[in-house]
Amino acid sequence: MLQYKDFDPGKKAFVFELDNVLYPERDYLLQVYYLFSNFIEYSEGTPPSADLTAFFKTAYSHHGDEGIFDRAKEAFGLDEKYRVNFERLYYTARLPLKLLLYKEVLQLLQDIVVDRKQVFLITNGTPGIQLNKIRQIEWNGLEQYLKVYYAEEVKLKPEPDVLTYILNEQGLQRRDVVIVGATTIDEEFAAACGIDYLNVDEFL
Repeated sequence: MLQYKDFDPGKKAFVFELDNVLYPERDYLLQVYYLFSNFIEYSEGTPPSADLTAFFKTAYSHHGDEGIFDRAKEAFGLDEKYRVNFERLYYTARLPLKLLLYKEVLQLLQDIVVDRKQVFLITNGTPGIQLNKIRQIEWNGLEQYLKVYYAEEVKLKPEPDVLTYILNEQGLQRRDVVIVGATTIDEEFAAACGIDYLNVDEFL
């Protein structure tokens, strides 16, 4: 398992994606589903929130988040009018539990900050949703050292435009930077940028 001490000490900046890199996205989505299930039980009286929550959890485990409202709608006969409530929760949910960073990533971020290196977050996700997640992560004081960029506002990864913007803004060279990600898109992004890449699994 890699640690901060394994990095080239000449690196000056570290770029991370958000979901499944800094924290497990599942922790956010399952709480969104829980809140929606409670809303449905309160509004309609049925199905019981526990049953709908359990369905969401199983559906997510097997098929992921995409199209999950449609699967729940079909299974429980949910009214189409509730789709807007469901989708709004992604932007507005106030979670019962704080989102926790992977403990190994927390240690990595702390080591980077102590060594006075820069930390950038470049996320491909929808800005409003990603901001809601960021606000509810337990950062342990690290948020003041984190610069956040939404790729959608420039050009989505794997296009290199957002990183080119950051390099110019911060006066960095490509050789100064490492990208830590979790997906093929992250890896292709690093390759397009000509920058060293590591998969977060190497730290977990």
